[in-house]
Amino acid sequence: MLKQRLITAFILLPLFFFALYFLPATLWVIMTLTIALIGAWEWGGIAGYSPKERLFYVAATLFVALVLWVQGEIGRGSAFALSSIFWLLPAWLWLVFQWRLKNAVGLALLGWLVLLPTWLALGYLREIGPNLLMVILMVVWVADSAAYFAGRRFGKRKLAPAISPGKSWEGVYGALLAVTVFGALLVKLALASWWLIVAFWGMTVLSIVGDLFESWLKRVAGIKDSGAILPGHGGVLDRIDGLTSTLPVAALCVAYTCVDWGSLAK
Repeated sequence: MLKQRLITAFILLPLFFFALYFLPATLWVIMTLTIALIGAWEWGGIAGYSPKERLFYVAATLFVALVLWVQGEIGRGSAFALSSIFWLLPAWLWLVFQWRLKNAVGLALLGWLVLLPTWLALGYLREIGPNLLMVILMVVWVADSAAYFAGRRFGKRKLAPAISPGKSWEGVYGALLAVTVFGALLVKLALASWWLIVAFWGMTVLSIVGDLFESWLKRVAGIKDSGAILPGHGGVLDRIDGLTSTLPVAALCVAYTCVDWGSLAK
């Protein structure tokens, strides 16, 4: 499994880096929307939709995405705000009380709340600066990788055994340590504020919540992976779960706070 994960990452990461830094803005939006639509197809599987219902959901997701895009800053800002509110409180309660949503319409709306703000954040943050988006992505990736290896090596105390038995508190500590080191390096290299490390801690916690949230939905649905499109990684949702909870909140902070992100965006 680890070998497959590494091979897939070795192939996809250079392609993603090329797209991030060299694709025209329109093609970037189309590419990331395509990823979101694949995620919508997988979400239909988690929701228990039939193949025809999944196709309809993908088409409906495309329509809603275009509506939000046409609305510009208003649609984007509203999506970021709603997503941030969800991830900062209801998602936590959802995990604590282990709610089970079976309503087809409710699951459809929840899927849009998870997927579409993430897509919009990918476009907006790249517009601010590819380096800024890359930094945020790397925080999530560093945290995820460190949690995986620290959990395998030192994991003893389960983080949420009823949701994701493989995750441990030691993995969380490893993730926080890794992003602290990453943040300290950026503070020195980009001459950023030390508060950046605190922001990275927040992103790490959010990424864990996003990961656990998708794990819980899959457990309720009785499936292990959201899909099989990425060998060793599962589906698109399995790879972007930590980003769905992190990117919209980060985008909201970038758009509507007085923090100077310029040194990271350059």
